[in-house]
Amino acid sequence: MTCPLSVITVTHNHAAYIGRCLATVVPEVLAVGGEMIVIDNLSTDHSADIARHFEKVKLVVNSERRGFSANNNYGMAIAQGRYILLLNPDTEMQPGALKELIRFMDTHPEVGLCGAQLLFPDGTVQPSPRRFPTIGAAIARRTPLRHLLKNSASNRHHLMLDVSHTQPFAVDWLLGACMFIRREVLNTVGPLDEGFYLYVEDIDWAKRIHNAGWEVFYVPAAKIIHHHLAISDKKLLSYHMWLHLKSMFRYARRYCLPTVPGLSARRIRTTVWDATQPFQPTRFWNRRVVIQKNVKQEQ
Repeated sequence: MTCPLSVITVTHNHAAYIGRCLATVVPEVLAVGGEMIVIDNLSTDHSADIARHFEKVKLVVNSERRGFSANNNYGMAIAQGRYILLLNPDTEMQPGALKELIRFMDTHPEVGLCGAQLLFPDGTVQPSPRRFPTIGAAIARRTPLRHLLKNSASNRHHLMLDVSHTQPFAVDWLLGACMFIRREVLNTVGPLDEGFYLYVEDIDWAKRIHNAGWEVFYVPAAKIIHHHLAISDKKLLSYHMWLHLKSMFRYARRYCLPTVPGLSARRIRTTVWDATQPFQPTRFWNRRVVIQKNVKQEQ
């Protein structure tokens, strides 16, 4: 496999962002000899048309709507890269970011997943490195008290605001807008769980990556502007908030509840991933991946 990197971006009505995203990402991808894959999730705007204007982009237009995990699993299945970057369409890559992420992973073979420093459009640092969810963090972020608890110790701890963001450091998980993995992770961990239609799939994947013995790192030398639409955060009672809570319930069933048939959610759903096996560059996936906890976590 000679392709060093595959970048995968999923669009759904992101015409306002995808052009600028590709204009900044494609030159960086070509500079490292990689490939750019865009999956359009049945957009009703001009997202797909905009992507078609970039001749080096491999565009896939869905015939049906799929969730975030399923779309990215399809992209990873057809990807040729030694490394894979899942990148949101509302991003703008800064010069040298891809080279920095590749350099970091090349020199840190123990790291399975890393992410760039995400910036708000005004240049301020976005809190993308996170600690795993706790009851306190859930109350501070997903209840009517969230505006009052925005600067609480629980929320700041969850967002890792107690750590300097100027140097690389190990994290529990990273915001799914930028997830850079080495292909070996797909051998040992498997792809995203398609049971998460939208939200929390990034937390679950990082948890599984940790449990498989890999490290997860934040790499601030690589910088990406993220417009961070954060739809689920805008209204407490909304469809997107419901999707977020549904995904958190699946996460809780997997990691916080005892293994009880019909109650726990240990099995990873990989319908789209399995269907694409004939297109995959290598047979790097064991179809029956089950969540397993590290020995050190069970002690």
